[in-house]
Amino acid sequence: MNEQIVQQLVALRAAVGAGAWIAPRLSARLFGLDPDANPQAPYLGRLFGVRDVALGFGLSSSQGAERQQWLRIGVACDLADAAAGVLAGRSGTLPRRATLLVTATALAAAGLGIAAMRGEEAAPAS
Repeated sequence: MNEQIVQQLVALRAAVGAGAWIAPRLSARLFGLDPDANPQAPYLGRLFGVRDVALGFGLSSSQGAERQQWLRIGVACDLADAAAGVLAGRSGTLPRRATLLVTATALAAAGLGIAAMRGEEAAPAS
């Protein structure tokens, strides 16, 4: 079960990250953002995208304590992303739909990371 969770998290990071890097305007629109109103949005999307791809790669290519470290780093990034979504929603920087989409996605990724960490801790050492 734990390996399934890890693979889901890797796939989520790869899809969201690659999408944000390859097609930042489309990705922004899918999350309810308006890249036309902010010409810097594709640049920021690509920064986010490459980070998620790197997190997914680190997670997929590690085991044991090293994997735990990648999971912790990913959860920290995801919780920071969720907090950023809440703050942007409260300040009116993001519309309500975008706030919900970006925050829910970040919290879902954090939840997967936490579930994977718990599974790694419970897994017998080989």
